[in-house]
Amino acid sequence: MFDREWEWSELTAFATAEGAGPRLGVVSGRRRQGKSFLLQALADATDGFYYAAVEASAAESLRLLGEAIARYTGAASPPRPATWDEALELLFDLAAERPVTVVIDEFPYLVRNAPALPSQLQAAIGVRSGRHLTRHPRILLCGSAMSFMDGLLSGGSPLYGRAGLDLTVHSLGYREAAEFWGIDDPRPAVLVHAIVGGTPAYRREFVDDDVPEGADDFDAWVCRTVLNPARPLHGEAPYLLAAEPDLRSRSLYHSVLAAVAGGNHTSGGIAGAVGRKATDISLPLTVLKNCGLLTFEPDAFRANRTAYRIAEPLIAFHHAVVRPQAALLSRRRRAAQVWEHSRSTFLSKVVGPHFEQLCRQWAEWHAAPETFGGMPIQVSAGTVVDPDRRTSLEADVVVHGAIGQDQGILLSVGEAKWQKVMDLGHLERLRRILHLLAARGVDTSHATPACYSGAGFTTELRAAADRGEVLLVDLERLYRGS
Repeated sequence: MFDREWEWSELTAFATAEGAGPRLGVVSGRRRQGKSFLLQALADATDGFYYAAVEASAAESLRLLGEAIARYTGAASPPRPATWDEALELLFDLAAERPVTVVIDEFPYLVRNAPALPSQLQAAIGVRSGRHLTRHPRILLCGSAMSFMDGLLSGGSPLYGRAGLDLTVHSLGYREAAEFWGIDDPRPAVLVHAIVGGTPAYRREFVDDDVPEGADDFDAWVCRTVLNPARPLHGEAPYLLAAEPDLRSRSLYHSVLAAVAGGNHTSGGIAGAVGRKATDISLPLTVLKNCGLLTFEPDAFRANRTAYRIAEPLIAFHHAVVRPQAALLSRRRRAAQVWEHSRSTFLSKVVGPHFEQLCRQWAEWHAAPETFGGMPIQVSAGTVVDPDRRTSLEADVVVHGAIGQDQGILLSVGEAKWQKVMDLGHLERLRRILHLLAARGVDTSHATPACYSGAGFTTELRAAADRGEVLLVDLERLYRGS
């Protein structure tokens, strides 16, 4: 188990809590994050019952559940529940003598053919008298269909207000991901993270522990893993979409994701790239957000502007690099040719925006309060209109935070460059942004200009940093500093 101590403590606390009657918990998260591993380990540690549903008819699901109960209890013949009410009675009976962890993994598969199941479960949990009071199942429902799982405990759901645990298993942070992959050098760590993100399963199950042996091996690693049709990682991104039940017109959703991967982050820009009206893509954007495949971030300085970003790095890589070259990649030994043609696209369209996101995460998660002179609370990107020059200036890392009791203070405005050595020109640009903000009435007295670079800084810019005029964050500080 790696970097799941908090999740494990929450699960064990739920499973071992005192109290009569049934208890309900929900565990969600995108695929491949280790939810099933955690729940199987919990069932083993507590001598509990674990059942992983499959895509099947209601009748077959009931039969498979009965067989799983028989294996758990050691019964000579499996029970044959004819309805889900009968099946729930069997599950509750497992906890007749002691509290028992009851895990139902891939719960959305069951509800697909038994839509009344949440209501039936609510009715069973809601009975607080009779023999239900003397049975103590600790029921954990798990699923990867994020839109479904998010709605399971919403206000309109039968299970609203019934859960004592609502746990989301997130991807590993970028620092933890580098440790998990065993990559000590920050440069290849960023490049690998820009493809596989912090999804634990991708290292072992999907590339068979194939890790780049330093920066010089990265190109070859890409060719032998994610660009190799024989490796599971190659086809994973389309599967992530196919596994979401709410995605109907998949071609449109792929086009929307391709537009975002291509650098379009506003609804208007995405609509233009897709060839639709902005109103036509509002539903796909909402669905992709609900599925956890897109995030949207409000602009730090423009309340009516929102930036859409792909949440799963592998999907961004797929739509920027793999999908446009699918025909060539389907042929043998063409990965090197595709990569030679696509590497510049990868660096500009994938790594550049990804590096900006890592810099925002550093500012929010790892920067010490003294770094910005206050506690970072909200970190995002922002756009400032320059009316004199008739242009807009973008700030990649905008930090708002708290100084004492004051909230929402502008602490920093920063720019991030993956491939460029940053110089005094970048500092002057940040000073221009602060000047424009001050002219609009924004308090910039506490704001520090910050330069984030994957390529380094000029001697002149480092001298400015020594004078306290600018904050510099390089790859070493991004991964090991605060």
